[in-house]
Amino acid sequence: MNTLMLASELTKRVVVTLGGEAVAQIRDTVFDAQAGRITGFTLSGRGLLSGPLKESLPFSGVHAIGASAVMIPSEAVLENRNAVVGTGEAERGQVIGAPVLTDQGCEVGTVLDVVIEAGVGGRVIGFEIAAHENLDSRKRKTFIPRGETLAVSGRALVVPAHAGRFVADDLPSFSAQVEAFRAQTAQPYAGRPTAREGGPA
Repeated sequence: MNTLMLASELTKRVVVTLGGEAVAQIRDTVFDAQAGRITGFTLSGRGLLSGPLKESLPFSGVHAIGASAVMIPSEAVLENRNAVVGTGEAERGQVIGAPVLTDQGCEVGTVLDVVIEAGVGGRVIGFEIAAHENLDSRKRKTFIPRGETLAVSGRALVVPAHAGRFVADDLPSFSAQVEAFRAQTAQPYAGRPTAREGGPA
């Protein structure tokens, strides 16, 4: 698995062409909650006094997301801002602050950030959440994986109940938990959910 990062870490990250030209910086990450994926990025100019750009970066135009920059083939991949932000879910569906429910109907937390995989895929791996007491009695910040098919109910994100067995306190350990979650999910899941997974105590 590639390095995991928080979507918020991409804010102000420079956008560089493969020719070495710095053309913009990331302003916001546009996340389509319905599809469970990043659709692209809004951009701003470089420098303290630079404002938002009319162009945006669709995720299809990203060559790679690296530790220091977002790489693109050339400026030709940039599109009108509305093409990325759109109207509908990607524009109005704010993921940050949304409640997270299990498919058993138990609230386990509130989204603080989106965890994505660096590299060429930029897949959404999971979420950093403010854990509800149903998941963690100490209500700490924690990371929880998302299912391969992310359900959205109104403004809530719905994850598999057994995702609660694979939470982590930091991104390095979360990577291993995601792998274990995927291995478990690949097999038929039998067994009743525990209180930590969202079932009754």
